[in-house]
Amino acid sequence: METKEITMSTKYDHKAVETNRYQWWLEGKFFEATGDSDKQPFTIVIPPPNVTGKLHLGHAWDTTLQDIITRMKRMQGYDVLWLPGMDHAGIATQAKVEEKLRHQGLSRHDLGREKFVEETWKWKEEYAGHIREQWAKLGLGLDYTRERFTLDEGLSKAVREVFVSLYKKGLIYRGEYIINWDPVTKTALSDIEVIYKDVQGALYHMRYPLADGSGYIEVATTRPETMLGDTAVAVHPEDERYKHLIGKTVILPITGREIPIIGDEYVDMEFGSGAVKITPAHDPNDFEIGNRHNLPRILVMNEDGTMNENAMQYQGLDRFECRKQIVKDLQEQGVLFKIEEHMHSVGHSERSGAVVEPYLSTQWFVKMKPLAEAAIELQKTDGKINFVPERFEKTYLHWLENIRDWCISRQLWWGHRIPAWYHKETGEIYVDHEPPADIENWEQDPDVLDTWFSSALWPFSTMGWPNTESEDYKRYYPTDVLVTGYDIIFFWVSRMIFQGLEFTGTRPFKDVLIHGLVRDAQGRKMSKSLGNGVDPMDVIDQYGADSLRYFLATGSSPGQDLRFSTEKVEATWNFANKIWNASRFALMNMGGLTYDEIDLTGEKSVADKWILTRLNETIETVTKLAEKYEFGEVGRALYNFIWDDLCDWYIEMAKLPLYGDDEAAKKTTRSVLAYVLDNTMRLLHPFMPFITEEIWQHLPHEGKSITVAKWPEVRPELTDNEAAEEMRLLVDIIRSVRNIRAEVNTPLSKPITLHIKAKDASIEATLKKNRAYLERFCNPSELVIGTDIPATEKAMTAVVTGAELSLPLEGLINIEEEIKRLEKELEKLDKEVERVQKKLSNEGFLAKAPAHVVEEERKKEKDYLEKREAVRARIAELKK
Repeated sequence: METKEITMSTKYDHKAVETNRYQWWLEGKFFEATGDSDKQPFTIVIPPPNVTGKLHLGHAWDTTLQDIITRMKRMQGYDVLWLPGMDHAGIATQAKVEEKLRHQGLSRHDLGREKFVEETWKWKEEYAGHIREQWAKLGLGLDYTRERFTLDEGLSKAVREVFVSLYKKGLIYRGEYIINWDPVTKTALSDIEVIYKDVQGALYHMRYPLADGSGYIEVATTRPETMLGDTAVAVHPEDERYKHLIGKTVILPITGREIPIIGDEYVDMEFGSGAVKITPAHDPNDFEIGNRHNLPRILVMNEDGTMNENAMQYQGLDRFECRKQIVKDLQEQGVLFKIEEHMHSVGHSERSGAVVEPYLSTQWFVKMKPLAEAAIELQKTDGKINFVPERFEKTYLHWLENIRDWCISRQLWWGHRIPAWYHKETGEIYVDHEPPADIENWEQDPDVLDTWFSSALWPFSTMGWPNTESEDYKRYYPTDVLVTGYDIIFFWVSRMIFQGLEFTGTRPFKDVLIHGLVRDAQGRKMSKSLGNGVDPMDVIDQYGADSLRYFLATGSSPGQDLRFSTEKVEATWNFANKIWNASRFALMNMGGLTYDEIDLTGEKSVADKWILTRLNETIETVTKLAEKYEFGEVGRALYNFIWDDLCDWYIEMAKLPLYGDDEAAKKTTRSVLAYVLDNTMRLLHPFMPFITEEIWQHLPHEGKSITVAKWPEVRPELTDNEAAEEMRLLVDIIRSVRNIRAEVNTPLSKPITLHIKAKDASIEATLKKNRAYLERFCNPSELVIGTDIPATEKAMTAVVTGAELSLPLEGLINIEEEIKRLEKELEKLDKEVERVQKKLSNEGFLAKAPAHVVEEERKKEKDYLEKREAVRARIAELKK
């Protein structure tokens, strides 16, 4: 319990405020989960960033939202665990390290597997260091004592456990299949690592001659280079044009091979000629047809996208070079008779950008149907996962309902090695946690697992699973909320859910808060090619972490994209500056008040009662909206309360007692100021942790840090609705007088006459009791308050709820202009009356709306009608 002498600098300097504060938090262990059994646990695991580079704005947004949630929960008395960690990111990291080696004139093969993996670990250490520095700069309240990495020993054990278990259940199998192959990185890709783009291509029409010399059959393809691997031509069994040809053979051009004509219902009679070439080793649909008809599979390409020995004279050519050459040769032979332009969707590798090749390969797969069904069933129960916003649940379920088996093997060196061994002589497969005892007779599968295989276990593998007796697993799993972007619902969210259900029997998190992508000010995706990326660390250097965080958290609603705008970050910096200046003023006028001396029992002014009422309302609004993750709305509520109510009104009004001679009033105002500022800093703390800690440390406070201070609670005894109404009236009057002064260009420094006609005696009494405020903020040379004040002819007027204002400004006012102004005001009031009366005459509204809402509308109607009457009367007077 302490107070400090005021050492706050005259200007808000975010660098001075933010430097060393994070280190101080870490030394105080404020972010470490305590395991305190008196507290309810609350857990979030960080979506682990890839160790491939620096964090971008999307990471800053994602982690800021998590930090807000965890800071608030910590203050609410929960035992919070926010677990940090990073992802080894197989393909992406290996590509970066290979690129680095290329600059040194080396390839991974020059180093060999072991040395290459060592190099990649060095890369990981370097970039993990950068990421931790960035987390610190953002002010993230992470528990570093529990930091994990997807390739650490504990996670590797979990990955082996899951692989072996799924294999033994028959849910992991090894098979030949058409997979998405990236010829640049030379690895398989899962379906969701392929990005489809519309590309202007061509449809090549060819005539395959019948072997009996009786004619030919027409086929069309977009990939003529694959014809070298054709093993059949298929037609629909009911197609009258071709029925009689089923069972016959054609001569495959260039190769001279004889291949059968088969009937299969997959063929679309309406498309093209109604006959299709079948290449089982290079097309997923042809692969299925090939299986049904026992066709051979001929692979004509190498892993790097060049043609192999089965491509005969085209061996060694790149696939696209081969296409050009084969088209030329087929045209010369008269086989290729037509090329037409054809816009079609072509898969590209998400990682390398290469055109993906459907490719026959032996890979490891997860059988998805049973796992997906369990996840779909979960959503029909009370224990379902809540998606925020709700609409993303449909996206998630649609994907699960149409899921294909997941190809999990990757032809890489960096990652979790597949725990499978092949017998050197018999070819037998051995799958287990540890290698077979007679290891000299076995060879381990060279492939590693898809990165998402280990990331899918993140919520429970980080807690010590498969050791279900681990203290962290028992206490902190399942987690409470996952925060992530909508772009990885399929990649990551769905996989964590079905793996969580399969291995822990429970959902891995209660809520999934989905945010969008950060775009530039024009709404474009940020990319290297557009050069419109923004480094969050540069923004922090210029405006501070608090300004960036507040902008990110409050700049959009859940699920929506966010447009980055430097102007908006700057506006937030101005907000921080306003808070700083207001706090500094308050602290300089605290008069050495200590925490124990804060006393709200004294006689309070209407401004004191009003600000305490508004604080209660703000605490209630902020808490309710934050629990629903509506941070944009929270931001608005805080901004309005701090900027308008606290800084522009209360602090200005507090100057009267603070600069006055009434010691009791002074003491009460100081207490109110200290109490309101303390609670305001706590409400704002999750959004702007640095500035709020700095100010709070200067305020009379209890406890070591605002990070562990109690979250504000509504104190009903401090709500005074009557005082709030009185204050609203005073604010309306002061605003109206200021507006009139501005209209006739009369500065506040110039005294004016002010007549206030109160609607009734109680309003008159209120105004007279608060006369000092009206004199201070309206600067009248003469202030007349009464219920019966005669109208002044040449005067500016305004109507507020409960009173009419008249400012005789002879010589400054043009009667015609004033009538025009009042007629505009009347038009506005007519519209409001019409709107509210329409609402109140709507039977549906009256039947469905809660009683207090209907009552509110009736109050509005009465108010608008009174104001309209007063404006009409005033117009009539001026027109006399």
